[in-house]
Order: sequence, then structure tokens, then C-alpha cells
Amino acid sequence: MSFFDNHLLNLVVFLPLVFAALVALLPAGEHGQIRTITFIAMVVDLVFGVWAYMTYVPGGPEFQLEYRARWFDLFGTSYHVGVDGLAVSLLLLTVFLGPLVVLASTTYIKFRIKEFHLALLVLQTTMLGALVSLDVLLFYIFFEAMLIPMYLLVGVWGAEDRQMAAVKFFLYTLAGSLLMLVAIIAVYFISAPVGARSFDYASIYNGLLDANRQLSACTAGPAGACDSLTGLAATLYTWGPWLFAAFAIAFAVKVPMWPLHTWLPDAHVQAPVAGSMILAGVTLKMGTFGFWRYAIPFFPVATQQARPFLATLAVIGIVYGALMCLAQRDIKKLIAYSSVSHLGYCMLGILAITAEGATGSAYQMLNHGVSTGALFLLFGYLYERRHSRLMADYGGIAKVMPVFTAAFVIITFSSIAVPGTNGFIGEFLVLLGTFKSDLGEAAGNPHLTAVFGAFATLGVILGAAYMLWMVQKVFFGGITHRENQHLTDMNLREGLTVLPFIVLVAVMGLQPQPFLDRLEPSTDRFLARARVGTPGAELQEDRLRVEVMSLPSRQVVAAPSAPVPLAAAPAVPSPRQ
Repeated sequence: MSFFDNHLLNLVVFLPLVFAALVALLPAGEHGQIRTITFIAMVVDLVFGVWAYMTYVPGGPEFQLEYRARWFDLFGTSYHVGVDGLAVSLLLLTVFLGPLVVLASTTYIKFRIKEFHLALLVLQTTMLGALVSLDVLLFYIFFEAMLIPMYLLVGVWGAEDRQMAAVKFFLYTLAGSLLMLVAIIAVYFISAPVGARSFDYASIYNGLLDANRQLSACTAGPAGACDSLTGLAATLYTWGPWLFAAFAIAFAVKVPMWPLHTWLPDAHVQAPVAGSMILAGVTLKMGTFGFWRYAIPFFPVATQQARPFLATLAVIGIVYGALMCLAQRDIKKLIAYSSVSHLGYCMLGILAITAEGATGSAYQMLNHGVSTGALFLLFGYLYERRHSRLMADYGGIAKVMPVFTAAFVIITFSSIAVPGTNGFIGEFLVLLGTFKSDLGEAAGNPHLTAVFGAFATLGVILGAAYMLWMVQKVFFGGITHRENQHLTDMNLREGLTVLPFIVLVAVMGLQPQPFLDRLEPSTDRFLARARVGTPGAELQEDRLRVEVMSLPSRQVVAAPSAPVPLAAAPAVPSPRQ
């Protein structure tokens, strides 16, 4: 691997932070320069992000573009980054949204311009850092650091009730994150013996693997089979469900899953357009990504036990979110509740633990970022003209804004999964994977699988109902308000921000295979690790163990008498070294 490739992820992650330092040095009144430098930063970051995405080889090692440096040897933590197929795809989504968020905010943000763009740049670094982290403590630091700039975006530049929404968002996510921190520390201590403890993702996962195998075998056996467990397997038998719950609650708040979702509508409604785009596009995916990367692979047995319960919550979220959308008269709140419904599909696909469900979930994470991010962007432009979120204040504006209406309808088709759009691919795979899953057997009744699938399908129907109803109320019919007769259509800047979304809707809907090719290796490994100890899982041994590059020079942790390897299982050097 070349020197550039070795440091490519560092460039992607920290380049926005470097430009933030440049913005910080500018006088507060230089609004044009501040916006220009921030936009350039996001564009350059997009270039490097696309480079990373194109460099990733689907048939290569699991984690690529790795970089690892010594950090806190005493605690067994290092600065370790790398990407698999899912991480590099979400990285691409993040850098894609960056320049568009800056352009969308050009006329929307009218005060504290410098501080706003600093918050955007810092937030970009924290989101990217969380996606590429291969050290669990490093992931937690970036995961928590996202709270600060997002809190500022909502609390400073939001609408009339912004302080309430910002505090609610902060408290919900902080409470969940603190539970995860406790679980991370516990896993650090139990996953390896003294002298070999590490926060490295591979060390923790590989250290838990054999114990999870034993635990899975005994739970599938007759009653009392687990009484003879010893060591780490016995510890996981007792504490594994609690540790899984701590991770799951933290990530469920972030998704957000019902009933932990109540912070999301307020945050979306009060946030500026940039905050809503980032929140819907990337931040919520940290929850589903966390389940995929950490909670389920670390605790597959606890996952199997909790699957029916979590799948029930996911289905409730799908239907509840859709019904709440039908009850809304506030356009932005309707789009916000649609996120609760759409993210329910992502969780249901993960919990199905089938190839179709997992692939659909991963693809739906990308789709939701494109379609819902675009909906918030378009409504932001409409709000700038009319300064109202209520459907009753619109009606018939297709007559005066035909180009804007056409763009909104195309994105609506994506959101309701019309065939030929990106949304159809993800939702179809999730539903297919759900009907093919063993969720019913896990719940004790094989017929429940069809019930999960049926209610998820009902969410698709309700989704079409509330979105098309909203489009009809806002854009069609007669113009009943004089203020709407003089609305201006989409200008060049607005068109340039919307066009990339429309292109992605078509490309991801008509040519999904290039995106799926990069997701497939991550999907295969996720399924193997979620099924540890079940029949057929051991046939995928090459997909179970995590292999990452070794630390440079000396080891992370040394015992008092002699050096001890980083992981409980020996690290295998990657072929790309």
C-alpha cells in the first residue's frame, strides 16, 4: 500500500478540521470568504472520499486503507482506522452531503456565520471518524464528539423552540452513550487476560469469539447445558444480555427506534436545513451502523434471544411512524416522522439475519440519506420563500414553481419506493429478507414471520399514502393564498444542490449493483458473526475472525516480565502490508 493510500483516511477525516482552523483565523465579518473556504473544504473532502470509495476492493481484505499508530499504550488503545464495505459506503454518503449542506445554507443562515461553518466542519470530522474507527474507545470518542456541534446547530440556529429540542436531543443521546461506555469498559476487562487487554476492535471481537461459540452451543442444548460453562463463556452467560442491552439502548436512541424516538421530531423541526440534512443523512445511521459493527457481532447469543423483541419494536416503529405522518399538518414534522418509519426498515433488515435483509438494510441506510436529506433540503428552500411549515398555507404552488415541484415529486417517488428509484431496491430486499427469516421460530411461533412481514408491508402502503397526500395538499389544486401567487421557482444555486440527489435516485435505482458489490463482503461477514455457533456458521470460519494490521514497532501492552501480544488471538498481517 502506498504512502498516500496509507494516510488517505486520515486526510478524509481531518481535512475538514484543518480548514476549520483556517476559518477560525478569519475575521467574523468575512462571510463570503468563510462560506467559500468551507465549501472548498467539503469539495476537497468529497474528492478524497470518492478516491477512498473507488480504492476499496470488494474481494480484498475485510478492512482496507488501514492506518495504525501508537496512542495510549497503558490502556491498550491505539489510533486505528480502516473501512469495510459498509463503512466506506456511509463515508461516501457523508462526504457527498458536505458541499450540498454548505450551498443549502448560503441564504438560510444570516447570523454567526463563522461559528456555523466551524460547527459544520467539526461535525464532518466527528462523523467520518466514527465510521472509520477500528478501536472501540476511538469510536466512542468520535461518537460522543458529534453531540457538541449538532447541539449547537439545533440550539443556536434552530427555530423558535430550538433550546428545548437541542437539550432533549443532547440528554437522550448522552444517556444512551454513557450506558455504552460502561459496557465498553466491561468488555475491555473480560475479553482478554491481564497484559493482553486492548480496546482494539479485532482484539475484543476475537477474544469473545470462542466464548460465544461455547455459549451458543449450550443454549441450543437441553436445559441445564450451560451450568458447566467456565471462564469467559460463563461470564457472557451471566452478563452478556446486560452488556448487549447497554450497547443496544445507546444505538436504539441514535436510530431512533420506538419508543426512544421522541427527541427526533423536535430536533428535525427546530433544526436549520443543514442540521436536518445531516441528522437524517448521516447521524441517524450511526445507530444502525453501531448495531451492525458492535452490538450484534460482540453478543450474537444475546442478539438471538432479543431478536423477536427488537424486531417487534422495529415493526411498531414502521407503522407508528407512518400513522403519525398521516396525522401531521406540519410538513417538516411529517418528514421527521417518516424517518422513524424508514429507519424501522433498516433495523428490521438487520434483525432478520438473512442475506436479503442485511443487504437491503445496508442499502436502505444509503437510500434514506439521499431521499430524506433531499426532502429536508427542498422544504428548506420552500420555507425560505414562505416562512411557514403548515400544509394549509400552501396549495397549488405547482403553477408558479413547476421545476421545484417536479424535483419534489421525483424525491417523493424515491421516498415511497417507486420501482426504478433507489428506495425500491432497499425496501424490497428488506421485505424479502423478513419473509425468508426465522423471526417467527425465534419468537416461538413460525407463523409470526409472516406477521412481521405483513406489518412491514403495511408501512410501505401507508408511506405512499402520507407522502402523496402531502404532495397533493402543497403543490396541486387551486392557489388559495395570495402570498403563493408570487413565489419564485428554483434558482441556479438551488438547482445545483438538488440535481445530485436526483441523479443518485436514478443511478441507485437503475444500477444498484456497483453499490451492492461493495456492501456484499460486509454483509457476508455480518451474517456469519451474527450466527456464531448455529448450524452452518462454522463453515464460514474465514469470515468469523477479524484480521487487522499489527501495531508498528513495540506492542500496545506489556506485562511486567515480558511483552504480550495485542490480542488474545494472534493478529494476522494483512496482505496489503
